[in-house]
Amino acid sequence: MQASDVAPHGVMVLPKIKIESYSLELRDQHGFVGDQASQTAFRELLERWRKRLKNRHGKDPLGKVPSKHIAKSELDEAMQAKRNKEEARDLLHAAIEEFSEELAHVIRRYLRQKTWRKVQRIVLGGGLPGSGVGEHAVLQAAALLQADGIAVQLARLSHETDDGGLIGWVHLAPRVLIEEYDAILAVDIGGTNVRCGIVQTRRKKAPDLSRARVVRRHKWRHADDQPQRQLLVQGIADMLHELIAHARRKKLALAPFVGIACPGLIREDGSIARGAQNMPGDWASPNFHLPSELAELLPPIDDQHPLVLMHNDAVVQGLSELPFMQDVKHWGILTVGTGLGNVSYTNRQRLAKPQS
Repeated sequence: MQASDVAPHGVMVLPKIKIESYSLELRDQHGFVGDQASQTAFRELLERWRKRLKNRHGKDPLGKVPSKHIAKSELDEAMQAKRNKEEARDLLHAAIEEFSEELAHVIRRYLRQKTWRKVQRIVLGGGLPGSGVGEHAVLQAAALLQADGIAVQLARLSHETDDGGLIGWVHLAPRVLIEEYDAILAVDIGGTNVRCGIVQTRRKKAPDLSRARVVRRHKWRHADDQPQRQLLVQGIADMLHELIAHARRKKLALAPFVGIACPGLIREDGSIARGAQNMPGDWASPNFHLPSELAELLPPIDDQHPLVLMHNDAVVQGLSELPFMQDVKHWGILTVGTGLGNVSYTNRQRLAKPQS
């Protein structure tokens, strides 16, 4: 593989697509606009609704567990509650309605930005939209935007939430590696979780890489352990060691490559300019270079030192949708996680379709 085959970290223009902007930091009188429509914001809003109800009626239908610790599956169950738990269902509906108004407000703000004005469709990614509660919020936000005459479509990720930030790397990895090998390694680091996986390209079945899938994945909720920065990097390396060994056992042709999706604005040299404040430690320090530090902890793959590239996590998650966005020219993604990631794209060329 020649140097000309390798795009820089944080690349903005690829043969098939141009990344118009990402990690925009919009502000209003309340602070960062995106913070109003994050999963963290929804949990805080839900907590306020619970306190109001408890002050009024003396009880909380969701119990004593703080909202930030209630699993999304439990909230989804409460949404489907029977008659004896109507209060919990109504409480959630009230919180969802208020959150959907905030989400619609945030979308309006982004659509006024120069790099977002032509966006025809917005994919909602991240942890919240993948749940039943999140689906209701997205549908309500779409209805509010439509009522305002804003002609933008809202859609959810085609992949599982945990997979989007891994699968997107098949569109960023050097093409020569995608053509010569069956699979790549990918890492998705968030403020709460880190995911590492083997992504099988399945390029022979679908040249547009629309059938790429995660065949093995590890997930670590590092927020519970609160590791120091170096321990988090070591933990990622340990998970990748196991995935490399798994690929060897399964005789899977694994490319000497690791893609890292990480919060923040990523410079071409692989350092983080800003936006990684939810990560443990100072990830924007000039003395910290995640791709290099991780590469030193990894073994050779196919007798080669693995190439480690890094890009923004929302950018990568959005690119997992690239094969399914060929009917629009301009599109974007908002990732509703610990924070709110934002990216806008312009398709430059149509992808090759699978052979019949």
